[in-house]
Amino acid sequence: MNPAAPGEPPRLGALEAQVMDVLWDHGPATIRGIIGRLPGEPAYTTIATVLANLDRKDLVTSRKQNHSTLYAARVAREEHVASVMNHALGTSRDRAASILHFVESIPDSDLDLLREYLRRRDDGHRS
Repeated sequence: MNPAAPGEPPRLGALEAQVMDVLWDHGPATIRGIIGRLPGEPAYTTIATVLANLDRKDLVTSRKQNHSTLYAARVAREEHVASVMNHALGTSRDRAASILHFVESIPDSDLDLLREYLRRRDDGHRS
């Protein structure tokens, strides 16, 4: 496993991403609860190791509930994705060109969403 460089958002392996998707989509869960929502039948110890790695990456939290441990996402999916996107832009030699190229590639519905957000934000700053 390649650790993330300082300031870089944590990288997710395939199984880590699947576990995070379970937590993001369904909320806090035990290891058995996570296994029940994953494809196949991964070993309990495998998912325990994945959760330990995700905890080390500050992506999950855990707390005892009765005799079980509940795991939960520490950050929202959107926050993690935004962090990855911001980091990718930060690695560009030409941030403006990268942003413009990205905007050129997104669907019209996303452009409409962005226009509406910017309009509301600008209206809020004029008050």
